[in-house]
Amino acid sequence: MNSRGLKAGMIAASALMASALMTAGPAQAAPAVPPIDAVVAGTQSHQQDQSQAALDAYWTADRMKNARPANTINSGWAAEGRSVLPKAGQEAVTKAPKEPVVEPRATAQSPVSRIGKVFFTQGGQNYVCSANSVQSGNQSTVATAGHCTHDLATGWATNFVFVPAYSNGAAPYGKWTARSLHAASEWVSRGDISYDGAFAVVNTLNGRTLAATVGASSIGFNMARNLTYTAYGYPAATPFTGERLYSCYGTASADRIGGTQSQGIPCDMTGGSSGGPWFVGSGASGTQNSVNSFGYNTQANVMYGPYFGRSIQSAYSTAASR
Repeated sequence: MNSRGLKAGMIAASALMASALMTAGPAQAAPAVPPIDAVVAGTQSHQQDQSQAALDAYWTADRMKNARPANTINSGWAAEGRSVLPKAGQEAVTKAPKEPVVEPRATAQSPVSRIGKVFFTQGGQNYVCSANSVQSGNQSTVATAGHCTHDLATGWATNFVFVPAYSNGAAPYGKWTARSLHAASEWVSRGDISYDGAFAVVNTLNGRTLAATVGASSIGFNMARNLTYTAYGYPAATPFTGERLYSCYGTASADRIGGTQSQGIPCDMTGGSSGGPWFVGSGASGTQNSVNSFGYNTQANVMYGPYFGRSIQSAYSTAASR
C-alpha cells in the first residue's frame, strides 16, 4: 500500500516508519487579520492575499485534476526513515512489529455539500487534500489537516481554495478562497503528527458566507476516546482517482505503534483523503471530532486522526473569530 499516500512529515517512535496522509463578491467587510504571520495562544496563523479572480483563473479543471496528493511534499523527513504507507492490503517488511491486517472499509458516496477538496501550492507544486465546512461565528471556517496548510520545509500553503461537493471535476458551489490559515503551534513548529489539525477561513462568495451556502457541521473538542466514527475524504492514490467522495466507518482505538495521541479506525482510503472529516456516529450528520491524518506501513488499512484537544481547539477558536 505504498500508494496509500500519507504525508512524509509525521513524527513517529524511533525507527518506526509512518507517514501523514496526504497522497486538497463579499456582502460584508471581512474581519481584520494580522498583516503578517502571528502566534496567538499557541496557534500559528498566516494571512492569504490572493484574489478571487486570480484563483478562479489559476485553478482550472485540469490543474485541479492534476494536483498531487500532499504526501508527495518534500518535507525532508524521508531522510530520517519515514515513508508512505504500503499499498492497501499489503504489509511492508520492516524491523517494526507487524500489526494485524484490517479489511478495507472505504465506500463510495454521493457528494455532500459541506465536504469537499482543498487545493493549494507549496514549493511550486500543486497539491490536494480533503476538508469540511464547520460551524463558527464567522460562518466561513473550513477544517482540514495541518499538513494541508503548512510544511516544515516549504512553509505555508498558497493559492488555497476550498471546493465543496467536488465531483469528477465539477465545482457546483464554486471555489472559496482562503483569507487566513490557522494551525496548532505543535504542528507548525515541529511537525508533531499528534496535532495534525488546521482551519482555513474563507472569503464570502457571490455575497454569501460558506455556511449559508453549503451548511456547516458542529465540531467538538476534548471528547471521549474510542468513539465510533464515519470518516469522509477524496482518496486520490491508487486504487482511487480522487474524483469522488468515499467514507469509512469504525470504532477508534489508540495508536499502539508510534505512541502518538492519535486514534485509528479501519479504513483503506489513500492520499488525497487527508483532512477529510471524522463524524461521531454513522453518516455525515454527527459532530466532527477529527480529520484523516496518517497511517503506518506495518499496519494495513488503518487510518489515524488527531485527538481534538486543547491545542487544535485553540486553532479553531482563533479561526472562528476572524
